Amino acid sequence: MENLTNCDEGLQPAVCRACLFAKGAAPARIAGGEPLQAGRPAAQTRALGGLDAQEPAPQPLTAGGSEVWLLSGSAPGPWTDCQPAATTSGAMPVGGLLPLFSSPGGGGLGSGLGGGLGGGRKGSGPAAFRLTEKFVLLLVFSAFITLCFGAIFFLPDSSKLLSGVLFHSNPALQPPAEHKPGLGARAEDAAEGRVRHREEGAPGDPGAGLEDNLARIRENHERALREAKETLQKLPEEIQRDILLEKEKVAQDQLRDKDLFRGLPKVDFLPPVGVENREPADATIREKRAKIKEMMTHAWNNYKRYAWGLNELKPISKEGHSSSLFGNIKGATIVDALDTLFIMGMKTEFQEAKSWIKKYLDFNVNAEVSVFEVNIRFVGGLLSAYYLSGEEIFRKKAVELGVKLLPAFHTPSGIPWALLNMKSGIGRNWPWASGGSSILAEFGTLHLEFMHLSHLSGDPVFAEKVMKIRTVLNKLDKPEGLYPNYLNPSSGQWGQHHVSVGGLGDSFYEYLLKAWLMSDKTDLEAKKMYFDAVQAIETHLIRKSSGGLTYIAEWKGGLLEHKMGHLTCFAGGMFALGADGAPEARAQHYLELGAEIARTCHESYNRTYVKLGPEAFRFDGGVEAIATRQNEKYYILRPEVIETYMYMWRLTHDPKYRTWAWEAVEALESHCRVNGGYSGLRDVYIARESYDDVQQSFFLAETLKYLYLIFSDDDLLPLEHWIFNTEAHPFPILREQKKEIDGK
Repeated sequence: MENLTNCDEGLQPAVCRACLFAKGAAPARIAGGEPLQAGRPAAQTRALGGLDAQEPAPQPLTAGGSEVWLLSGSAPGPWTDCQPAATTSGAMPVGGLLPLFSSPGGGGLGSGLGGGLGGGRKGSGPAAFRLTEKFVLLLVFSAFITLCFGAIFFLPDSSKLLSGVLFHSNPALQPPAEHKPGLGARAEDAAEGRVRHREEGAPGDPGAGLEDNLARIRENHERALREAKETLQKLPEEIQRDILLEKEKVAQDQLRDKDLFRGLPKVDFLPPVGVENREPADATIREKRAKIKEMMTHAWNNYKRYAWGLNELKPISKEGHSSSLFGNIKGATIVDALDTLFIMGMKTEFQEAKSWIKKYLDFNVNAEVSVFEVNIRFVGGLLSAYYLSGEEIFRKKAVELGVKLLPAFHTPSGIPWALLNMKSGIGRNWPWASGGSSILAEFGTLHLEFMHLSHLSGDPVFAEKVMKIRTVLNKLDKPEGLYPNYLNPSSGQWGQHHVSVGGLGDSFYEYLLKAWLMSDKTDLEAKKMYFDAVQAIETHLIRKSSGGLTYIAEWKGGLLEHKMGHLTCFAGGMFALGADGAPEARAQHYLELGAEIARTCHESYNRTYVKLGPEAFRFDGGVEAIATRQNEKYYILRPEVIETYMYMWRLTHDPKYRTWAWEAVEALESHCRVNGGYSGLRDVYIARESYDDVQQSFFLAETLKYLYLIFSDDDLLPLEHWIFNTEAHPFPILREQKKEIDGK
């Protein structure tokens, strides 16, 4: 069939005029007298494939009259100039201009590339885009944009990248980012081994911090691109094979772990020291202690009435509450409260709890759990219940759960995952943690429980896992001697340099001290790590306000945030407990430091309306020990302040600590007690109770236990024989451990 695109062989006049006009000719008129608009070719007769139809030309004009064109080449076709390549300067083939964006009536990008041809039909020429081609183009464009913005927003320290690169400002002078950064590229590989002194702008050196930040950003970009390239180069079969190999490895480890559990040896139970529950001689103290036991009875009975077998109680709604931290594991309050029931002499309730555990406590669940929370509440609660009562079911369940948690350590560095699927053994970290990092307070709060699991199971695997964590930590450089809150389990390197003795860091330092004490003071490595860390904390984090209050700030990339969390208030008791092992000249200093922290935390309680402390309080903007942000004003029945009162009372017998503790009891009774139990508060600064409707399991495990011990004699769970885990579960000191761990 004759090709009608040849101008010399009879192309319709309208199209010929369009061709000429595209080359710069003056506007002409088509048959019918309508002027040919600039850059707008008229319709032409279609003579392709035996069809003979009129098809309108593309309509590039937008609603506002502006034109946007896409250059698509000059291949000959229905809309192409008759001269294929030798166009004159400034001329563009008509078919080489396709509208990229059109008016709303033209259908936008999709219509401009196809829908504008033939009233929504596909274009007939080679230069027109088919539907699949448009889809591919959009897909590539979207992927490019996603890659660019993803690289910016999801790398570790993205806030510094945005401020320091996009807006050309000094990251060292920017306010620190919040502690939940986006998931991004991993910390640098261990193989790179770059020693980073004073990274992220160490205190007093913002210039060095800026230089290191920019270098780290470049490294993160290069590493992200390299990892993406390596992944893209893998065939689907290779990726599938890697997945199968990983599953096989996990299955083998689980089989080995089951063999371990089946080999649980017999142990001779030693009667515990200091569990006799004698009444205090002072009648007033005796009355106050009885009141605290009545509080425990009220909390327990309502849990039993409305939420028995579930994890926690909603005392306002009078129903059960289950946190995702425990997956499908049930009975958190039952396990967490076991030792409190035993210590308070609530024997009937203790036996009820034991019966439920024997019948219903099941760890064979297909669910993801927090390794940290399950360890301190369930493993810790079961271990302490065994050591207090000698009931074999508690030892069996504790070791069974410990075995279930071992796959969390299956990482390249040995630093465990934060989250673990109890059935598959697959682990991962919190999505918000810096670059997929594990959290210091979580992987650093396994040591006490896992050492006792090895002691009771006869297998060293549990102790080996936590000692490997220590090995990794001791090989790393610490910025200014401080331990950042994030550590990547794949590379074994630090993530974002955020240091806190409160949330994300707290119990790591607690467990260094208590590992030394629990080993009968033979674990010299733990002792050295603890006192080195405390010295760095004193130098860089501990400050005194203008009003004379000592507080522990947070360190974010070299900048201090003058905020102290309720969680940080445990440190007063920690400093006092560790004073006995400090160099002789520093022992009294640490005892006094503990007292100063206790006073500051008491002030945070005393400056609220309800006399219970907020989640966090600040020392800036003219305020001291007061929460200034609404999301920091809540109280969820936390125990840390009362924990410090307990240690300070035991170590000094200063009566003010009993006075402060009783103030807390009265506040709990006045503002948190309801008919269905005890509830947290959403705002401690207002008169109207705004309940959060959750009775936390740690209220029974910690808050009430510490209060009870404050008003008991010192020979109930004496500190020279017992170590409390971070959930207040008492473990005996392992005196038979004679081999010293070299602390070099």
